[in-house]
Amino acid sequence: MVKTVRPLTKMFFDVHLMCSKPDILLEPFAKAGANQINIHVELGQQVTPLIWKIKSLGKKVGLAINPPTAISHAQPFLDQIDSLLIMTVNPGFGGQPFIYETLPKIQQAYEWRQERGLTYNIGVDGGVDFKTAADCAHAGANAFISGTALFGQRHLRGAVTKLRKIVESNGPGSVRSRASHLKPQLS
Repeated sequence: MVKTVRPLTKMFFDVHLMCSKPDILLEPFAKAGANQINIHVELGQQVTPLIWKIKSLGKKVGLAINPPTAISHAQPFLDQIDSLLIMTVNPGFGGQPFIYETLPKIQQAYEWRQERGLTYNIGVDGGVDFKTAADCAHAGANAFISGTALFGQRHLRGAVTKLRKIVESNGPGSVRSRASHLKPQLS
């Protein structure tokens, strides 16, 4: 699909490899035209060599983390990545409800980015709708993956515009955030 669509657009293609052996897919996706390749922190000791392989292919590096995994597992890699993708549902299928217990992870990722002067994007994926996008933006997310909530709308363009306005008005620099941004409590 990436190879087929790449010649038709200059859009940024962000590929999320939710698999146990992403190493066999890195080169094919890079050659097909992906701009960024996401791997999962749950791969453990494979993460560092995969990051270097993605970089050697000239692609941006994304690191994804599942809801049950402690955010501390991503911390050692933050200065090596372009994006941290916080899964806000358990991977598997679309239309799942947002897991609110993931919000402290977003807050922690945002605090680490600020403290260290890093520039990685903080993305959220799963159950992202108009309400949860506002909550995620407030916590510090700046990249939003929304499938069912947007594609279920009658007018996709209007829904995307609405979602953008919501996240822009609820981000860390907004009035709401300056007045009530809470320090996360992590276990």
